[in-house]
Amino acid sequence: MFEQAEGLRDEYREVTAQMADPEVMSDASKSRKVGRRFAQLGPIIKALDAHERLIADLDAAKELADDDPEFAAEAERLSEELSEIESKLTELLAPRDPNDANDAIMEIQSGEGGEESALFAGDLLNMYLRYAEHRGWKTEMLESEQTDLGGYKSVTVAFRAKDNDPSNAPYGVLKFEGGVHRVQRVPVTESQGRIHTSAAGVLVMPDVEPDEIEINDSDLRIDVYRSSGKGGQGVNTTDSAVRITHLPTGIVVTCQDERSQLQNREQAMRILRARLVAQQEMENAAQAADARHSQVRTVDRSERIRTYNWPENRITDHRIGFKAHNLDQVLTGELEPLISALQEADLKERLQHVGEK
Repeated sequence: MFEQAEGLRDEYREVTAQMADPEVMSDASKSRKVGRRFAQLGPIIKALDAHERLIADLDAAKELADDDPEFAAEAERLSEELSEIESKLTELLAPRDPNDANDAIMEIQSGEGGEESALFAGDLLNMYLRYAEHRGWKTEMLESEQTDLGGYKSVTVAFRAKDNDPSNAPYGVLKFEGGVHRVQRVPVTESQGRIHTSAAGVLVMPDVEPDEIEINDSDLRIDVYRSSGKGGQGVNTTDSAVRITHLPTGIVVTCQDERSQLQNREQAMRILRARLVAQQEMENAAQAADARHSQVRTVDRSERIRTYNWPENRITDHRIGFKAHNLDQVLTGELEPLISALQEADLKERLQHVGEK
């Protein structure tokens, strides 16, 4: 594996050169893409350099140990360091989702439970927005449909990192949140104090640049109509709302939150690109399901992944058996222990896949 990784040095040199190319850096889309890849390759190249240096130092220490016992201890220390760096390299080189370094778009939709489900969708939205604050991400509301009690029938939000740190890229972190989230609590609409169960669905998609996926104009049907949402004076008097239908897949995206038709069209295309990439990922995962079953990712957005139990202050992730009685803290954005557990389970599964090859 490490010998094959040596080929990444050439790519790293090429990407480094692109980072210094004014033409590349003047293009925002290309600049972000190159910056992400540079940040991904950096830790790998650093680890490869350390691995190469340690092998040379260890060989030299072993030769000298025959004549000087002190070098035997040095050889043992270097051997331990080499083992540690090899473990790190194995993790860095384990197969990963190529979209992990992307920003993310998340859709939250109410499901079973009517108004209570819509209120829970709002709770999930607030939880993720607060978590984004902890991670230092920027957030942008792309589309929403609220209910009379302040819940959400549906809401779409974008998450963008402020840096190119691959470990802090929104999609690589939030992708585990896709699926059905179930809530157990006494609804505000319940007069008898009975606990109800309802659910909301979450879909997480990579936020891709226009040049990362080809969409033919002939495959699109674009309709404009008068917005029915909130937005102030003028929003309901012009045909600013946009509905885009991708004819080959039947995917429909509507946007009406922005004041201008052009802005709504740009937002709708952004969501459409994300949905098309997500659909392709789900199809690929389904095709590979027989060969590789992931314990973390879900290819079916209808799969129940987590339960939020208000009376017991408990949160349970059913995929990895994670359970904690700190739901009140989780709802304020304290998601890190849960996210870390999901990432560790995913890494373990990917490393196991490497061992099976």
